[in-house]
Amino acid sequence: MKKGYILVLLILMTFSCTLSSPGQGPADSATASAEARTTSTGIPHTETLTPVSPFETPIPPVTFTPLPTDTITPTPLPIVESLKAKVTADLLTCRYGPGAEYLYLYALRAGANIKLIGRTDANNWVWVDGTRKCWVNAKFLYIAGDKMSLPVVYPGIAKLPASPYYPPSAWAKAVRKEDSVQITWEAVPISPGKYEDENMHQYIIEVWRCENGQIVFETLGTNFPFITIANDEAGCTTPSHGSVWVQEKHGFAGPTEIPWPPYPTS
Repeated sequence: MKKGYILVLLILMTFSCTLSSPGQGPADSATASAEARTTSTGIPHTETLTPVSPFETPIPPVTFTPLPTDTITPTPLPIVESLKAKVTADLLTCRYGPGAEYLYLYALRAGANIKLIGRTDANNWVWVDGTRKCWVNAKFLYIAGDKMSLPVVYPGIAKLPASPYYPPSAWAKAVRKEDSVQITWEAVPISPGKYEDENMHQYIIEVWRCENGQIVFETLGTNFPFITIANDEAGCTTPSHGSVWVQEKHGFAGPTEIPWPPYPTS
């Protein structure tokens, strides 16, 4: 009986030593497991790892859609009845019409205070209030405000004085050659005594022509029944047009409308 007890005790002691021997921790167990995986030839088996792309599904490119831009519409100036102004030229001529070719009415001296009550639709001349209203070039004025806020009175409200002696031209014609327009009209001769001075022109041609997308109002003078407008371009929303006046020292006969030639369609 004692021998059997001693044999069992020896077996238990041997088993306990085996469990506590060094080199058999978890990491060593994994190594032993890896070493145990061999091929039939005795060569250790090596696993080949295939790299996996982190993006198995292609990402579509990002498309940016521009936001709609606001169209800026210029705000029109409020219309005023009048503006105060002061003459800056030494002597400024005030004329019957809105341009240097019209008959002379009187002159304004430097420093004169005046009141402006209108303007033309497409040039730099403004209408001066007074007993005898007349036109001056705004570049010779200091204006307390923006002249573009004045009402447009020519053509329209402001009238040229009519000639009591001569009729207007009965007809006018125009021919286009690219950007130039050649105009002819019926001649209306006037007597030498009906000239204001040696600088007066017998005919005044008023032209609203297109330049750089804008309508420009231009007044031209001549003593012959023909003239050429050098620059009238395409591209304006308002059609170009014009008229002819007969001028003599007592007033004006007209206007005779010019049938303006259109641009050829391509």
